[in-house]
This record gives sequence, C-alpha cells and structure tokens, in this order.
Amino acid sequence: MKHLIAPSVLSADFANLQRDVEMINSSEADWFHVDIMDGVFVPNISFGFPVMAAIEKYARKPLDVHLMIVNPEHYIERFAEAGAAVITVHYEACTHLHRVVQSIHAAGCKAGVALNPHTPVSLLKDILPDLDLVLVMSVNPGFGGQQFIPNTLNKVKELRAMASLLNPDLLIEVDGGVGLHNLEILIQSGANVFVAGNAVFAAASPQDVIADMKKLDAGIVKL
Repeated sequence: MKHLIAPSVLSADFANLQRDVEMINSSEADWFHVDIMDGVFVPNISFGFPVMAAIEKYARKPLDVHLMIVNPEHYIERFAEAGAAVITVHYEACTHLHRVVQSIHAAGCKAGVALNPHTPVSLLKDILPDLDLVLVMSVNPGFGGQQFIPNTLNKVKELRAMASLLNPDLLIEVDGGVGLHNLEILIQSGANVFVAGNAVFAAASPQDVIADMKKLDAGIVKL
C-alpha cells in the first residue's frame, strides 16, 4: 500500500459537512483526519462528540482522531465509541504517556503520539515500540492555513532512523502546511501519512488534488 492521505475535516465546509464527507468517501483518500481542540491545550476550539457522530454516520473510511486537549485520558473510551480508528494524543499533554497508550489499545484503536514543533523526537525512544503512529506537527497546533516549518524534515528523518531500529512498521504522519509542493520531499524523508487541509478543501477540485497526492510513490505502508 502506498502512503496515506488524510484530509482534515477541520477545513471542510461545516454548512455542507455531509457533502464534504461524501466527497472524501468517493476520493482516493485513505482516512478522515479529525482535529479535536479544547481551547486550553491549543488556542482554539473545534468540535466534540456531536460533530464526531455526524462525521462517523456518513464516513466510510477510518477516522484518524487527533486530540489537542488536556487530560486526553479522560476521553479515550468515548472517542473509541464515537468511531475513532486511530487516536493520537500529544506528548506534551500526557504525564503518564505509557498508560494513555495502553488505554487506547485497550479501547481497540491504533495509538499515536503527536509532537509539537519544539519537542524533540528523541523523547519518544522508550515508548516508540508501543506506538502505531507518530504525528509530527509541522505547524504550531491550533489553526489551519499556517506555513510549513522546514525543520520538520530533519525531525522526520531522525524519527524514521530511530523507528528502523525500534519499530520498523511505525507510521509517521505529518500535519500542517502539507501539499503537492512538499509532499515528495516528506516522503523521501520517511513520512508516510499526510494530513491535508487547505491543500484539499480550498482547491477547485479536491478529488483531483487527493488523486495527485496519491500518485507519488512512497513504497509499502503496513496497516
């Protein structure tokens, strides 16, 4: 399987949410990326369980749920029940990260850990074998439409080298400022899951953009 494309529902038209969900269903995209923001961990509020339920009702592809919230351990089971296939929590938000990862797996979901731009990937060394996915934030979390941070490439390379020794099947996801202009170099750096917000939903033909993103060759991705 090639690299995965996960359009960010945060960039969808919420007045036409079902239409945009159906568009992703019929496209070559692999996942729905669902950003949950609480206005505390990040300076923005997105949506919660009612909107999750609305997306899940129509989605025919896995929900990749990114929790940008404090105390994510309080909500793992609820997000699993709401249809999450992947639940990603922030390293910076978890005092007892290993316990949270265990609870995600116990809820039947793939477990991911996200890193803010200032957080070194080396901090994940001890927990990397337990993870299904690491999400490298390539912008500061909280808002869409930001410019890609170039140092992300170095972080992805370092993480892929570490994963080759500790967790060869690790999925490395990149979120923020991702599009056709930098997708190839991100693939070459070792990433294989890509969140695309404005690059997809602001395009004249979102499905064509997704198809073009899928055309690039990232080799084999194991799920």
